[in-house]
Amino acid sequence: MNSISFKRHRFTPDTIRLAVWLYFRFTMSLRDVEEMLAERGIDVTYETVRCWANKFGPAIAANIRKRRGAADCVWHLDEMVVRINGKRMFMWRAVDKEGEVLDVLVQKRRNKAAALKLLRKLLKNQGFVPEAIVTDGLASYKAALRDLGGLKRHKPGRLRDNNRVENSHLHVRRRERKMQRFKSQGQAQRFVSTHSAIYNTFNIQRHLVSRSTMRDFRAAAMAEWNAASAAKG
Repeated sequence: MNSISFKRHRFTPDTIRLAVWLYFRFTMSLRDVEEMLAERGIDVTYETVRCWANKFGPAIAANIRKRRGAADCVWHLDEMVVRINGKRMFMWRAVDKEGEVLDVLVQKRRNKAAALKLLRKLLKNQGFVPEAIVTDGLASYKAALRDLGGLKRHKPGRLRDNNRVENSHLHVRRRERKMQRFKSQGQAQRFVSTHSAIYNTFNIQRHLVSRSTMRDFRAAAMAEWNAASAAKG
């Protein structure tokens, strides 16, 4: 894991880390973060917050991914439609059965080639072949898995069988509305890649644990964030 250099920035590392954390952790606009910092006596513009999010967000997300444990052996795949500059695109998402976001890819197509790209990236980054891959009825998954020799692991199911990944889309939908839609394919890809790593860290699923356990999980999540965003030197 690499420490992050905050050199040549007028504001302290703690201020920058706080701004990036607020933006990706909560459903807030850049202007909302500007107001939150102003309440704390920190005078920055929302454009400055945007620059910090674009520069430091991916670096922190990369550090978080290096610290995360292995994914579960059951993967859920799905895609949702997004409108970017009036064009219809698809956000392909993969999560494991515990709700951990494994990867997100924004692509122009919803075909075999797009499914292959997602699966190959998943297999490369995760480093193992899952026991089962659950999808909806889209034929592109079956065609892609046939090429990869994974048809025996494919479990095409009904909509409710893939609720795990369907629910995972909701967080991005809320952010998309707050941002008044994504502005480009590249901007959407950068945001969801960073957001998914930080979402994984703080996704405690508090409804499933006791209050004391939740406090422990929350403290562990903040410790993970602090380690991943630590300043160099």
